[in-house]
Amino acid sequence: MSVKKRHINRLLARKAAVILARHGVKKASLFGSHARGEQKPRSDYDLLVEFHGRKSLMEVVGIEQELSDALGLKVDLVTEKSVSPYIIDRIKKEMVTIRR
Repeated sequence: MSVKKRHINRLLARKAAVILARHGVKKASLFGSHARGEQKPRSDYDLLVEFHGRKSLMEVVGIEQELSDALGLKVDLVTEKSVSPYIIDRIKKEMVTIRR
C-alpha cells in the first residue's frame, strides 16, 4: 500500500472512529475506489460494516449521514448480508480494514 493511501486510510479511520464506535460498529472496512487508490475528488466512501446487534434501515441511513457530514463526502454503508453474493469476493479482495 502506498504511503499516500495509508495516510488517507488513517485519516478516515481517525475521523470515523468515534462515530462508528458510538453506533455499535464492530468492524469497518473501506472498499471501492478509495481502497484501490483510484478515487476522484468527489468519490464517495464505501464501507463494509459489521454491527454489534441489529440496526434498522433508518439507523443505518442516519449513520451514513453522520459520517458523510463528518468526512465531507458521501458515505455508503453496506453489510455482508446486504451485498450481492456475486460481488462480495471482489470487495473482500480490495477492502482495507479501518476498524477492528
